[in-house]
Amino acid sequence: MSLGEGSGSELDFATLEGRDYPSITQFSVFLENRVGKLLELTRVFRGSKVKIVGLSIVDSADCCIVRLILSHPEQGRELIERAELAVAENDLVVVELKNGPESLVEICAALIQAELNIHYAYPLIVHPHGRSALALHVDNVSAACQNLRHKGFELLCEADLTAS
Repeated sequence: MSLGEGSGSELDFATLEGRDYPSITQFSVFLENRVGKLLELTRVFRGSKVKIVGLSIVDSADCCIVRLILSHPEQGRELIERAELAVAENDLVVVELKNGPESLVEICAALIQAELNIHYAYPLIVHPHGRSALALHVDNVSAACQNLRHKGFELLCEADLTAS
């Protein structure tokens, strides 16, 4: 059976499972590693309600990846696309740090107990509830959220960043 163009068959596939865990959309924008490119990117959001609330930059000789967490991801996506920038998206876990020096140790321990790797992490620029927060790119967002909540950590969702 052919489902190519002109087959007259319209299929409606549901490919995403509903999720019951908080996650934050990260935008990875690919830029030339040249003076002024980061300024150009930040100007994309000027005059809009979109604020950069998390930022990480990984560079090489020729290019860089600017990882952004935005206060209003839907509008941010539109602005990035309108600027014709190369972008990829993925989900992150954003966890608030508990008071005390052991918070990061407890986060790492909770994730290792769930056999999850942290691929990279960076802090948020804003503190939505008055506490520091850490954005984590992990193997399995759902499992990480479940285990971190079980260990008593507060997870942020995109609505928490909108109010910032």
